[in-house]
Amino acid sequence: MKDTGKDWPLAAAFQFLSRFPVPVEVDFTPGVLRRSAKYYPLVGFAIGAALGLATVGCAWVLPPMPAAVLILALWIWLTGGLHLDGWMDSADALLSYRSRERMLEIMKDSRVGAMGVIACVLLLLLKMSLLYTLIGYGFTQVGAALLTAAIWSRWFMTYAMQAWPTARQGEGLAGNFRGLKPGSIAVSTAAALLLSAAGLTAITSLEQGTVLGSLVLLYCVAPCIAWLAGTLAASRISKRLGGLTGDVYGALNEGIEAVVLLAAVICLG
Repeated sequence: MKDTGKDWPLAAAFQFLSRFPVPVEVDFTPGVLRRSAKYYPLVGFAIGAALGLATVGCAWVLPPMPAAVLILALWIWLTGGLHLDGWMDSADALLSYRSRERMLEIMKDSRVGAMGVIACVLLLLLKMSLLYTLIGYGFTQVGAALLTAAIWSRWFMTYAMQAWPTARQGEGLAGNFRGLKPGSIAVSTAAALLLSAAGLTAITSLEQGTVLGSLVLLYCVAPCIAWLAGTLAASRISKRLGGLTGDVYGALNEGIEAVVLLAAVICLG
């Protein structure tokens, strides 16, 4: 039997962003959602760690290409496709070159258009190719890349909730996060740094020499790349929409994951 509870921000973060089994019933009020945002890097750490362990198993018995496909499928399953849905909806709207009002209407539409499908296919192909490359580098490298990508993409969602206004003036999913305090961003940032350090310390204990230096470089580069790429994208989108939406938060997460994986391929190659 599940335990019941109404104000469980940590459980809310895991239930909202992942499919990890959390035996708690959460009342997803705006207050709980706002308090849960500071735990997003921890959810990212759990997702990255799970994917890293799964990669070891898959790459141990399979060639790199099918292993990369299976890891990508697991990645989507662990998030319930939540962020990928936001990526497709955002692509349909932003690539339509319509008015602000029309783009927001397109995002509300549950149907996926041609641009959303094309953007989804291209994103998945990019991620799969990056995973394939990283698996070829070695278990340590792909594990570090997955961990940093999952942590810093979710950290940026928390940052974006506070740094840019909502496009629908408090309506929609993004409106639940209005009023996110700067203290939550500070906690989220500290958590992301500590979790990245802890994860990479555990990983680097298995390696020496040039690989160790590359992993340290990735630790330093990943947050900078996540912030820069996310800020450029969020600022441009906010200018067009008059703010951000829940779909945009998901799209930013997907895009930053891909950008950090790309940075990992460069740093660790």
